[in-house]
Amino acid sequence: MTAEMKKNLKNELFQNEFKNYKKVINKALEALGKKHLTIILHGASFPSIEGQNTGIGSPYSQGAKKFIDFIEGIFNSIQLGPSGKTKAIDASPYTGTMFSDNPLFIDLFELTTDKWKNILSEQTFQQIADNNPNNDKNFVAYDYIFTNQEKALREAFNNYKSKENELNSIKEKFESFIKKNIEWLEKDAVYAALTIEHGNDYWPVWKNKTDQNLYNYQNDKEKELYATRLQEIKEKYNQEIEYYYFVQFVANQQKQDIIKYTLEKDIKMIADRQVGFSDCDLWSTQKLFLQGWSLGCPPDYFSKDGQAWGFPVMDPENIFNEDGTLGEGGKLLKAMFKKIFKENPGGVRIDHIIGLVDPWVYKAGKKPKPEDGAGRLYSSPELDSLNKYARIEEKNLNKDVDSDNEKRVNKLSKKQVLKYAELLEQTVIQAAKEEGMNKNSIISEDLGSLTYPVEKVIKELKLSGVRVTQFVDPHNKKHPYRGKNIGANHWVMVGTHDNVPLAVWAESLKLDELTIHAKNLAQDLIKDKHHREKFAEKIIKDRKKFIKAKFAELFASPAENIQIFFSDFFGIKDVYNKPGTSGNKNWSLRVPNNFEDFYFEQLSSDQGINLPEVLKLSIESKGKKFVKDNKKLIEKLNRYASLLNE
Repeated sequence: MTAEMKKNLKNELFQNEFKNYKKVINKALEALGKKHLTIILHGASFPSIEGQNTGIGSPYSQGAKKFIDFIEGIFNSIQLGPSGKTKAIDASPYTGTMFSDNPLFIDLFELTTDKWKNILSEQTFQQIADNNPNNDKNFVAYDYIFTNQEKALREAFNNYKSKENELNSIKEKFESFIKKNIEWLEKDAVYAALTIEHGNDYWPVWKNKTDQNLYNYQNDKEKELYATRLQEIKEKYNQEIEYYYFVQFVANQQKQDIIKYTLEKDIKMIADRQVGFSDCDLWSTQKLFLQGWSLGCPPDYFSKDGQAWGFPVMDPENIFNEDGTLGEGGKLLKAMFKKIFKENPGGVRIDHIIGLVDPWVYKAGKKPKPEDGAGRLYSSPELDSLNKYARIEEKNLNKDVDSDNEKRVNKLSKKQVLKYAELLEQTVIQAAKEEGMNKNSIISEDLGSLTYPVEKVIKELKLSGVRVTQFVDPHNKKHPYRGKNIGANHWVMVGTHDNVPLAVWAESLKLDELTIHAKNLAQDLIKDKHHREKFAEKIIKDRKKFIKAKFAELFASPAENIQIFFSDFFGIKDVYNKPGTSGNKNWSLRVPNNFEDFYFEQLSSDQGINLPEVLKLSIESKGKKFVKDNKKLIEKLNRYASLLNE
């Protein structure tokens, strides 16, 4: 029997048993006390089906539905990336808009069907798919699709307008969408119109000061002047503004469809909200932000000068009124989170939650260093430029450490902790409640530097944090990223979108590093002391076995919530994003279009995650009684593990 025949036979046999396989996986997850098994897959990384690869993945596409069918019954949620509108020169989803959805995620093929009354020609769609420069690669062709998606959507809009009166059902939904979302929709659409007026999409360089400040009037005279100019823009770019509305409407309709589809499969989408704001968002809400300050990171091991992100900092005096109620800025944040919770039944991951609780800010034109006046916005009572925002007094500071030290604030009263927590409580948590959700729908990304106030707030509010086992210090038995030390309510993973794949990390370990990691894993996974040493020797000699042990660590840990980045699941060694670098290679990795065959091929060569094998090891780590109670389950897992490894 040839290798190809063997592969086809194995796939056929396995596909016939896929439902039973999924039941066994679920029983194992239940036995281990896991509530969530989530795959991390950003929108652009979804696969396409044959003939429909336009150069970018879409969570709304047929390729996405096929992938959802594949993971149904194994994963019960998908962790998306931010879904905002990105820029032509920057593919990063972490610079996207607050409210507007990314037009690149619109599934063009669906617009060629009767569902949308064929408002996009099959010829246009096929040309885009056929000419995709990455047709045979699992990477986004960002520059290519950014240009061609725009052309296709304009054709679709023009066709819609030409037979608008014949499309009553679409027209009624479109008009209702505009009415419900006009508050943010108009501002984003006007900004898009002004980018045409000025020939670029970066408002600080526009020569017309009125256009720079169209929604940022300071007095009644300016308000009247800006209102007149706004009306001029609306009239001049009426079609452009309606086109923007239409694109957002299409994206919203497709998003609603995929939410319904995933819920039918018992899978929930989890959103991702970045700490920064887009150029468009800042332009329309300038008066809510601190002038002359930007958000960044303090100096650390990785960056001696800190990280100058350049994101705007919302003025605390605009977040809350003097009586403690939400100000204009607070209401804006709450509205944003309400939209996120409404559209994502699985909740939201808040990226860099420290930016909402205890942000590091620096002066414009300066480096984010303490000696240049940088500091924690709410924790710098000694700085004349920031002390009015302080939640603490100087007596709360540890004078023996540097001003950028995460343990600088070392004591807080309950009242002070609640003061730090009020932004999260009144915007994020309240938005969740109003959309019928609770704190369990909030994932707090608390990696990297974590100040004492943030630690106290997360504990006080009982929020779920994130633990990445790649970051463990193997010399510290009590390290918080070691599997056995991770609390039940946390979300645990081997790596995020910013980590190298587990396989790459494992291969990079020097022998002495590998040895200490292996001994720790053996100690945590093997109850029998006599077998620990042999197990450690095996995973030191064979890094593929070491990788399996690192996966098993997730499931053996007390954590009830597990996330797996898609490249780790498939055993792909390409890096999704390399922090501190730019260029379109970042944010471009995708699930291969032939992902089913690819997954089984990877497992045959001992790459990717063989779930039955990993779960079997995790169950066995619980001791003899647990193994005895789950004897039949272990036998089934062992059978499927062997089948997948053949």
